[in-house]
Amino acid sequence: MSTDQTRSEPGAADAGEGGWVLSWAGEGDEALLEVTAAGAAARAVAAHAATIAGDRVPSRIAAHDATLWGPEAESESAIRLGWTDLHTTTRAILPELEALRAGLSAEGIDRVVLAGMGGSSLAPEVITQTAGVPLVVLDSTDPDQVRTALSGDLARTVIVVSSKSGGTVETDSQRRVFEAAFTAAGLDATRHIVVVTDPGSPLEKASREAGYRAVFLADPNVGGRFSALSAFGIVPSALAGVDVGELLDEAAAVAEMLAEDAESNPAVVLGAALGGTSPLRDKLVIVDEGSGIVGLGDWAEQLIAESTGKNGTGLLPVVTRSPAGAPPELASSADDVLAVRLVAMADDPDDDADSAEAVAPGDEVTIAGPLGAQLLLWEYATAIAGRLLGINPFDQPDVESAKLAARGLLDATPEPEPAAFTDAGIEVRATPGLLDGVSTVDGALEALLGTLGERGYLAVMAYLDREANTDLASVRDSLAARTGRPVTFGWGPRFLHSTGQLHKGGAPIGVYLQITGEAAEDLDVPDRPFTFGRLIAAQAAGDATVLADHGRPVLRLHVTDPAALSRLAGLLGADGATA
Repeated sequence: MSTDQTRSEPGAADAGEGGWVLSWAGEGDEALLEVTAAGAAARAVAAHAATIAGDRVPSRIAAHDATLWGPEAESESAIRLGWTDLHTTTRAILPELEALRAGLSAEGIDRVVLAGMGGSSLAPEVITQTAGVPLVVLDSTDPDQVRTALSGDLARTVIVVSSKSGGTVETDSQRRVFEAAFTAAGLDATRHIVVVTDPGSPLEKASREAGYRAVFLADPNVGGRFSALSAFGIVPSALAGVDVGELLDEAAAVAEMLAEDAESNPAVVLGAALGGTSPLRDKLVIVDEGSGIVGLGDWAEQLIAESTGKNGTGLLPVVTRSPAGAPPELASSADDVLAVRLVAMADDPDDDADSAEAVAPGDEVTIAGPLGAQLLLWEYATAIAGRLLGINPFDQPDVESAKLAARGLLDATPEPEPAAFTDAGIEVRATPGLLDGVSTVDGALEALLGTLGERGYLAVMAYLDREANTDLASVRDSLAARTGRPVTFGWGPRFLHSTGQLHKGGAPIGVYLQITGEAAEDLDVPDRPFTFGRLIAAQAAGDATVLADHGRPVLRLHVTDPAALSRLAGLLGADGATA
């Protein structure tokens, strides 16, 4: 494996617009990873790559050196660096996985549902989508979405319950409702439940006592968002039908190279480009331009946002799905935006070099490579970017606050906050002062957008059934065009385990639009004193409260019926919707 194929335009580091750096790594003439940095990204590489290599950051990451992120981060980092070895260590579970899949298949069990949040769901989602195999990812507490997952043929269904501790309220609730459904259908529930957790966790103990079909133990020295190549990513993907051995091979093929202390190391180039721009381009607009990897942006969003969004700084991934043309954010010359382009691997690295020189790209970084290699690349790059930003990339100090707020609302069951007003079936609430003199939904939106600063962003957070309301996500583009600023879109409570950390812990420049709704029919959580409807409502209200406590402007819109949701979608500019 070699990284000495790095090419750069002479003087690119000191040049103005148009400078570029191309790093690629492979065996012989075969490239396995390519990273191109241009403009501000290239200047960041020139400013930091030599220091990163000179400080031996890549090799020290691979050696689990916990001192890289400062003394305050050392205790956490010491138990969070096992991800660098997963391409080797995870192979130990492959024979058991193969036998389990064969046994399930022999019994006619071929439908896989995954109950998990954050890294436990996002990695298997990108792995299975890219491989083109079906996996039902249940990372929601919306009653309608949970009921849809339950509506499949339960006799053919196995549910993989993934949680490091088992204390994740969403995952525990999903396990309970599926176990009850299996039993009600006359099935032996224990034969249809597989668990992935950390060794010694309460979930491991409870699962073994319950006699669930299989319990897989993950490396406890790996955090959730870095766990793509651990049992959390591999078990559900393998049971769904992915050749996970090939995925691990792709990571193994580049592992040695990513640990090299070389300026040409693609992880060094990418990490410097992400975390080293000056002024910091902290809005990373991720555009997939035919990479062949489905959903990589969603996985990278959690990895980057939760790792860097703290101590008043951080990198905000803006995952775009523009059907045609560039997203609105890239039409401006804003100095806080960096384009991140995901592309297919060129047949010849020289083709990329020629293309970079001919196109004279702007401020951007372009990445190509197979999924397994990219998973490891992004993890190294994020750890390197965290060092440049001066933060601990392995903790998430603000995630728990929203969880505690939701639990408090579930335990106390207070009366719902009264709406400031209701407009055509849409109940409107907001942080104090935001709605002064406002009496319409459109006016409320204008009031929220009026708080958006010149370096700010808008986060749209929809606590709805994401399978039934996919078109709503198209409001991202329309609102970005309307505001001239970056806009993110997240499904709740899924995003709480992704960008939720950055919303509270990052720079105080975001404004927040929360959308909630009424389920067609609520659904009980077995043996718990709440329903899924109450749970998702508490999660939404709890997050809004914590955001407000952090001084963030929050507009909350609650739609009471499908017609109201359709009207709101039209006001926000969703594809095919009318106001």
